Amino acid sequence: VASEKGVVVGRLQYLEDGDLIDCCRMGVGGKAIPPNVDKVTGMTSDAVFILLVEKDAAFMRLAEDRFYNTHPCIIITAKGQPDVATRLFLRRLRDTLNIPVLALMDADPYGLKILSVYMKGSHNMSYDSANLTTPDIKWLGVRPSDLDRFNIPEQCRLPMTDEDIKTGKKLLEEEWIQSSPEWVAELELMLRTK
Repeated sequence: VASEKGVVVGRLQYLEDGDLIDCCRMGVGGKAIPPNVDKVTGMTSDAVFILLVEKDAAFMRLAEDRFYNTHPCIIITAKGQPDVATRLFLRRLRDTLNIPVLALMDADPYGLKILSVYMKGSHNMSYDSANLTTPDIKWLGVRPSDLDRFNIPEQCRLPMTDEDIKTGKKLLEEEWIQSSPEWVAELELMLRTK
């Protein structure tokens, strides 16, 4: 059984082992994503998209503002690196509701690495990537190419560490990233400007 790490809030109702769960009534902390996704049935929603958020703080702010009421959506976070239950739940949501998944990630190598795990899977679980991945996620948020375009002040930018640079270089070696000129350009810009 996968551990409970991820949380969900917003315009979603489902049955969990027979109990009705209404994710609009879960407060700012959200509902823990069930460790056994097979016990989740009857997903219904009037959401027009799923918002996948990298950071728990961003998730809590969006939940606190009840963002899902002004923009009908379902908000999910795994609080950083995604766990198996969150990845399975996201895939089930996407397949059941047939709505787009938009990802709000940091504009750094770790944000892209986390997004890549949702989209293409992890090396450790590559044997099960068909069930754990959601390949058509759209990347939202500030990108490295936006920093100069929108005159983001230097004091708002964080310098990359040696570990960030190492992660960025490693990502550039990934075959599926090499197949995306947009991702390659953003990663190369990150590494060039640090």
